[in-house]
Amino acid sequence: MTEFSGIAGADPLTFEAASRRVDAFISQFEEGYFPPLLMQARLTEEVGEIARVIAHQNGKTPKPGEEVGDLEMELADLLFVMLCLANERGLNLERGFERMMAKVEGRDADRWTRRAPAEAPTTDG
Repeated sequence: MTEFSGIAGADPLTFEAASRRVDAFISQFEEGYFPPLLMQARLTEEVGEIARVIAHQNGKTPKPGEEVGDLEMELADLLFVMLCLANERGLNLERGFERMMAKVEGRDADRWTRRAPAEAPTTDG
């Protein structure tokens, strides 16, 4: 099970719990989920907003009256749309994430230089 550290004192959030929460929200409306191509456009929009915030945080001056932005919220917006798309398609992001991690952990295990193990602290007594 993939867990996220969340707000202090709250239960850890899993992809499955997030998926159910998104579905409960969307299911209360007649319109339901957006069509897949509209969700793809929303994904693209959210990625653009993430890029704008990162640019602002790394030297690009916002336009007059434009906020620097909130990267955490923009990433969460992207996650919401991803969960909507996965729900609408009947996909399980938890399973997909585990499959993706197995792929990169195997494929990229020796791709980069590993950090040296941290030395254990010594006790002088």
